[in-house]
Amino acid sequence: MRLALSAHPNLALTRRTRMWTRFYKRYGDLSQRGNFERCLAAMLRHKPMAMLKPNPDRIRREFWQSEPTYTRLFALFHEHYAEQLGRPRWGEQSGLIERYADLIFAAYPGAKMIHMIRDPRARHVDSLAPTGNNLRIGKVGEATARWLYSVSLAQRNHGRYPDSYKIVRCEMLMSRREETLREVCNFLGEDFTPTMLTLEGAIRFGEADAEESGDDSSVPAGTGGSPGMTKGETAFMQAYAGRDMAAYGYALEPVRFSLGDGILFNLIDHPINLTRMAAWQTFKARPPV
Repeated sequence: MRLALSAHPNLALTRRTRMWTRFYKRYGDLSQRGNFERCLAAMLRHKPMAMLKPNPDRIRREFWQSEPTYTRLFALFHEHYAEQLGRPRWGEQSGLIERYADLIFAAYPGAKMIHMIRDPRARHVDSLAPTGNNLRIGKVGEATARWLYSVSLAQRNHGRYPDSYKIVRCEMLMSRREETLREVCNFLGEDFTPTMLTLEGAIRFGEADAEESGDDSSVPAGTGGSPGMTKGETAFMQAYAGRDMAAYGYALEPVRFSLGDGILFNLIDHPINLTRMAAWQTFKARPPV
């Protein structure tokens, strides 16, 4: 989605700068110059920010021309980057940014948010890819908690901001790309352009983006299936997220345990995953201050 949007001549999309999660309100009141300088210095040291090629002197100069807030500082980085590319609008791809929806809509009148939802089973398998199957016990508990949290925010935010918040299923983007992108363009108030399909002119960051292409046929476009997951992982995720999965069109898989596997699941896998799920909900699912 980000690559497709960044292939639009009017849109400059950045990738996971994590401004909100790393810097928002971490340096006190930015109207105090010392706090501002500390925050700016930290942002400039942050590798994803360097990719935007910021001009520190210009940021300092323009920051004090308006209300000295975190949202103003974040916007300057994005505005300057979009200006470098000759594009009038900017945006950001960031994980769990839905937590900040109220703050974002308050700070940026006219902002639009696109919330991507994917089958949590496929998402979980992909999250394990860098390390393979090692040390995966308990991971599905965290994955389930995160997905449920994100989906609950999607429903909440869309209810509060129906004209500014759009939910898109990843599988629809893969299977009905042009139709989905046309809907997204209509939501954004932009004309659809064929470059969004070919990704010509897309803004790319790092090797992962360089490997992307216009053909995502390798990405499953169905509504069910969880290759790469164990029976225990599938059973746990569906037990706690099944209702929401079904609501978004993700078909549940039948899981049948042998006697021994069932005992191991109930005595070991389920309690560990339930504990990890509760821990994530307690320590990670916190609204911003």
